[in-house]
Amino acid sequence: MLSAAVLVGFAVAALAPFATPHLGARAGWVWATLPAALATWFAAQVPQVRSGAPLEQAIPWLPSLGIDLAFRLDGLSLVFALMITVIGTAVVIYAGGYLRGDRQLPRFYLLLLSFMAAMLGVVVADDLISLFVFWELTSLTSYFLIGYEHERTSSRDGALQGLLITGSGGLAMLGGFLLIGRDVGTFRISEMLAEPAALTTSPIYLPALILVALGAFTKSAQFPFHVWLPNAMAAPTPVSAYLHSATMVKAGVYLLARLAPAMGGTAVWFGLLTGVGTATLLAAATLALLQRDAKRLLAYSTLIALGALVVLLGVGGTDGAKAMVVFMVAHALYKAPLFMVAGSIDHEAGSRDVTELRGLGRVMPVTWAVALLAGVSAAGLPPLLGFVAKEVAYETLLPHAWGLAALVAASAVMITIVVLVAWRPFAGRETTAPRSPHEAPPSMWLGPAVLAALGIGFGFAPDVLAQGLLVPATRAILGADASFHLALWHGVNTALILSIVTVAMGVLLTLAWGPLHRFLVARLGGVRFGPAGAYLGFLDGLRHLAAWQTRVLQSDDLQRHLTTIIGFAVALAAGTAFVRGGIAFDLPPVSGTLYEFLILILVVVAALATVTAQTRLRAITSLGVVGFGIALVFIMFSAPDLAVTQFLVETLMVIVVALVLMRLPSTLLRKPSERFVPAFAAPIAVLGGGLLTVLLLSVLSVPLDRTIPAFYDAASYPEAKGRNVVNVILVDFRALDTLGEITVLAVAATGAFALLRRIGAREARDVAYTAPRGSGDDDEAGDGERDA
Repeated sequence: MLSAAVLVGFAVAALAPFATPHLGARAGWVWATLPAALATWFAAQVPQVRSGAPLEQAIPWLPSLGIDLAFRLDGLSLVFALMITVIGTAVVIYAGGYLRGDRQLPRFYLLLLSFMAAMLGVVVADDLISLFVFWELTSLTSYFLIGYEHERTSSRDGALQGLLITGSGGLAMLGGFLLIGRDVGTFRISEMLAEPAALTTSPIYLPALILVALGAFTKSAQFPFHVWLPNAMAAPTPVSAYLHSATMVKAGVYLLARLAPAMGGTAVWFGLLTGVGTATLLAAATLALLQRDAKRLLAYSTLIALGALVVLLGVGGTDGAKAMVVFMVAHALYKAPLFMVAGSIDHEAGSRDVTELRGLGRVMPVTWAVALLAGVSAAGLPPLLGFVAKEVAYETLLPHAWGLAALVAASAVMITIVVLVAWRPFAGRETTAPRSPHEAPPSMWLGPAVLAALGIGFGFAPDVLAQGLLVPATRAILGADASFHLALWHGVNTALILSIVTVAMGVLLTLAWGPLHRFLVARLGGVRFGPAGAYLGFLDGLRHLAAWQTRVLQSDDLQRHLTTIIGFAVALAAGTAFVRGGIAFDLPPVSGTLYEFLILILVVVAALATVTAQTRLRAITSLGVVGFGIALVFIMFSAPDLAVTQFLVETLMVIVVALVLMRLPSTLLRKPSERFVPAFAAPIAVLGGGLLTVLLLSVLSVPLDRTIPAFYDAASYPEAKGRNVVNVILVDFRALDTLGEITVLAVAATGAFALLRRIGAREARDVAYTAPRGSGDDDEAGDGERDA
């Protein structure tokens, strides 16, 4: 059943392109039944998971490599699965209203539901290779989701940037997985976590940790890989709300939490995670002050939260794990509604620029109420769950002054962001907006309202959430038993005092935001610096390199193409032979018959005629003579089947090429003034021929390995049921190789056919165009063309 819960998403997604056009305005509500049903099923597993009995299922996938499609639902997986499905339900409903009438809505639901299924695969996978496969599926589907409005340059650029950064990190992560699997002898995550000390004491621990961390940091947009997340705001708001609140950007956090029992608890782990997380916190808080687009403001607030989560994971221990899961759930419950509120503002008022909007609360009261509920939680104010999460995080970081100071400063910026997104556009007696606003439809405020209400409900009763979900999740992160309780009121303590200081700093920063924002934009706006500048510089360098190599190596001249390819092949093969050695000529003296020498002379003369031919027809005819000469060699050495094949191929090739040449202009094969062939092509061709001769003679000087023909003799009939060994080799033992050859021939034939048809059509048009004017036929032809 666990595998079905993951894979059913892909099956339903495949139906979306066909069914959505028939569902009309109900599409969002209908498709939302999938995540809603999955959320119900996952919620029903809470008692079993809470009792310490995770659900497990394994389907054999690649047994010879020890890889299974294995799934495991423990406390940590359950929290993520519920976030993915609950918020997914709200987002799918919201998308139905936000994208209503969009002609690409079927494609959108295909991608969104596929992404949801891939995310579920990531969080319940119990095999590193399976996890990687689902991980890359999230990268691929998110690429299409971010670039959904592909007509816009910003969408294409944002999607490409996200794919390049997260995809590169995914490859690094795969390298780490392979190192881990080879070292511990299994790819099964639960087996690996059962012996946590085996990995931290291994020599491959440090490189494996760095590679895995690269995958996690790129996915969760940690510094300096954070640049892709704000640019991904070019995606439609439902995508931003889903990917950047509870799913894609938290996949990296999940990976670190999942492997924490086996890789955490070391000084390297602490330094790496807390250092990168703190840098992300501070960079995001600073860059947020340059923004006035509501979605980009929320994007930087997401970076602040992700940095805090990584810092808490780096601190580790029961307090760190507890603070991480509380903070993560609180963030998901307020960030998704805030994103959807920003989208509703844009959808109904025509702008996301917080400086252009005022007084929307008078015409969008429900949306404003949702914004205030979610905003108060995001600001860390009581009695919302965000307040509880911030207090727990402050308490955890009290022994780490630098981390605590960074979180307090970033939390003050969070208050400013909340005021700018959830208060400023709605407050005021007069409504100011680019177009006449009105309240969003229920499909666009119901989901955010439910999520925001959960934030206030769990704020009043946080221990219900803790005992049901957060304690089991903490145990999974620690790989050991743990227990704790949460309460809204902790009394007057250091964390509460820090919260009051944070609010005071946030108020002052909000009051100074206008002048500070203008100052920063004037100094830094449009300047390429930091990781963003490095990324753009990298792309510019890549484009220049591509233009240079295209200009130098890939001109429109076929001779230059072939000369370049053969030249590199000769250089690499000769260089390898020279460096590695092994070239030997231990051939016995060979005596030949008169017929053999006559054939040799025929082949040599035909080859010389080929390379000196001035016309294409003469060249292909001479080349055919070379092929027929080789076929005669096959006959003389008792290989009639090869000879027949060679005869057929040569005959067919000469006929086909001759037919093609009849359709081409009868120009010379090369111009007399052309210096390229004698200067470059001819020497490289001679070198290539000489190298092949040397390699062939060297190979023939090695004694023939008789075990291979003996194997084919012995295995042809018992295993392939064929008595002709050559046929069995071609169609069974080398089946894929033969299929590839057939495919190449089919592609070449298709290309030749297309060229012939194109030439034929062009000639027909030329005939129509050159018809004598005034003869009457030209008028008919002209009418025909216009009718066509």
